[in-house]
Amino acid sequence: MRRTDTVEERSVRNAIILAAGEGKRMKSAIPKVLHPLLGRTLLGHVLAAAEPFLEHGTVTVVVGHGGDLVREHLAQVAPEARPVTQEERRGTGHAVRIALDANLELSGTVVVLNGDIPLLRAETLAALVHTHEHTGASATVLTAEVGDPTGLGRIVRNRGGEFSAIVEDRDATPEQRAIREINSGAYVFEAAALREMLGKLSSDNDQGEEYLTDVIGMLAAAGAPIVAHRAPDATETLGANDRAELAGLRALMRDRINGDWMRAGVAIVDPATTWIDVTVTLERDAVIEPNTHLRGATSVGEGAVVGPDTSLIDVVVGPGAAVVRTHAVSSQIGPQASVGPFAYLRPGSQLGRKAKIGTFVETKAATLGEGAKVPHLSYVGDATIGEHTNIGAASVFVNYDGVRKQRSVIGAHARTGADNMFVAPVTVGDGAYTAAGSVIIKDVPPGALGVSRAQQRNIEGWVQRKRAGTAAAEAAEAALAREQSHAGAGEVAETGPADEQ
Repeated sequence: MRRTDTVEERSVRNAIILAAGEGKRMKSAIPKVLHPLLGRTLLGHVLAAAEPFLEHGTVTVVVGHGGDLVREHLAQVAPEARPVTQEERRGTGHAVRIALDANLELSGTVVVLNGDIPLLRAETLAALVHTHEHTGASATVLTAEVGDPTGLGRIVRNRGGEFSAIVEDRDATPEQRAIREINSGAYVFEAAALREMLGKLSSDNDQGEEYLTDVIGMLAAAGAPIVAHRAPDATETLGANDRAELAGLRALMRDRINGDWMRAGVAIVDPATTWIDVTVTLERDAVIEPNTHLRGATSVGEGAVVGPDTSLIDVVVGPGAAVVRTHAVSSQIGPQASVGPFAYLRPGSQLGRKAKIGTFVETKAATLGEGAKVPHLSYVGDATIGEHTNIGAASVFVNYDGVRKQRSVIGAHARTGADNMFVAPVTVGDGAYTAAGSVIIKDVPPGALGVSRAQQRNIEGWVQRKRAGTAAAEAAEAALAREQSHAGAGEVAETGPADEQ
C-alpha cells in the first residue's frame, strides 16, 4: 500500500477524541473525562490542544458512559464538536469505526486522541501532524521515552531506527520489555487507509475487543509507511486512571503554568503553593504571593499584588491593586484599589480606582466609586457608594426585607458613622453625614446630618438591684464607694482651717 496524495491534497484535518470510558478506578459518578484540572476538564484540555491546527475539518467525540453529561459539556465548551455514541464499548478500534461511520464524507488527515491526556501540548500535536503529512505516512504514532514502561505498549524499531511494531507489555520478550519508548495513545492516520483497516479488525483476543493498535500492525504488514514521532516531554502523554494519578497530573500542570508565567515576567513567590488555571491571564510585574488560587476568567493587571492566602474566581484585578487574604468571586477590583485582609467579595462587587475594602468586610452587588472606603467589619449588599466616601466601622446595608432585595445609594464625599444600619431603599446625599449608632430609614439630603437614635438615659442602681451578688454588682459597689470617699475628702478640704495670717 503506497501513498500517492500530496500534503496539499491532505490539508483537511479531522480529530476523533475517544471519551466513552467510565473510568471505574476514579470511583466517581462523573465520567472520567469530565474531571476538572486547573480550568478545564480532562476532555477540555484535549479539545484545546487539537483546536489550533484543525483546518476545514471535523471534531468527533465518541461518548459512552455518562454520555448526556459529556454532550452537555461539549455544548458549552466546544459546540462545533460532534458527539457520537458508542453504545457497546468494544474497544478503541470499534470506537474509531463508529466515528468514521458517522462521518462518511471524512477525508484527509485524521488525528485520534484519548480524551484523558490533558498535558498534551498543541505544539506537540502540531509537530506530530507535520511529521505525518511531510513523510507521506499512512499512520504516525506519538511515542515517549519513560523511566518505567511497565504495563505499556513498546515501540519496536528496526536497525535503521524506523518504526517496526507496537508490542503490548504482556506479549513482549525480555529484550522488548527493556525498551523505554512507549505508545502514547495518540495517532495520525490517512483517512482512507484507516477506514479500510478498521473494516478488517477482529475481536478474537483475550479482551474480546477491537484494538486500534492492530490497525498499525495491519498497515505495517501491508507495506504502508508507518512513522514513530517522539514527544519532547514524556509527561505530555500521561493519563489518569484514578484520583491519585489525577493529583499527579494537576501538580505537573501547576508547575508548567507557573513556569510559563514566571518566564513571561510575573513574580510567583512560592510556585509550590500557587494554583493558576489555564484560563487566567496575568500582566508583567504582577506579584502572586504564597497560597493563592486564581481560577476561571481571572485577570491580574500590571504591578498588582495578590495574596497571600487568596482565592479569586472570575475576578478582574486592575494595575497596581493589592488583594490580601481575600476570597472574591465575579468581581472587579479597580486600579490601585485595596482589598483585605479577610475580605469576601461576592458576585457583582465593583471597586473603582483607589477604592478600599478592608478587614472583615463582605460585599455583594456593590459599587464603590473612586477612593471610596469600607475599612472595617461591615456588610455592603446591593449598594452604590460614591467617590471618596467613607463608611464607618460595623455598618450594615440592610438589603433584604424577607421578600425582595432593594438597593441603597450613598453619595460622593459622604461620611457615615460607626454602627449604622442603612435600610434599603434609602439614599444618603453627597457630602452628608450620619451619626454613629443610627438606623437610617429615610433619605438624608446632601450636606445634612442623619441621626436616628433615642436620647440616652441612665437608670441608677439597676445592676445592684437586678444582678445582686454578681461580680458586676460588686465592682459597681466598690466604684461607688470610692467615689463617695473621694467626694467626702473634697468636702473636708473645702471646710478645713484657714491659712494662718
